[in-house]
Amino acid sequence: MMNTALKTARKFNPEPVLRSILKDAALEHQKTEEMFRMLGWADLPQELKLEIKDDVKGYIDELEGKYASICPFIQRRRESVDFWVNSYKDGVCSLGTALDTLRQNVIR
Repeated sequence: MMNTALKTARKFNPEPVLRSILKDAALEHQKTEEMFRMLGWADLPQELKLEIKDDVKGYIDELEGKYASICPFIQRRRESVDFWVNSYKDGVCSLGTALDTLRQNVIR
């Protein structure tokens, strides 16, 4: 008869990892909401905020010195976001028009 040691499965505790992910997500959300306030866009409908969330994160990254973009495509996208958000806020266009146009003008 052979003597073999049985391996006991160690249980992985995902709680610390999940806690860290949630903490990072909460911090990112807080920064994004603060940037919306700084831009004067805090009162935008959630649907529009979700559409331009990545653009706003780009503003934050640039302000934090993570990169500086001189790319003409990014500059045009930023101008487009600013134009359509302000057009919506000023009542010049509907929410649907702003969303449709911003969805079409996404840099991929």
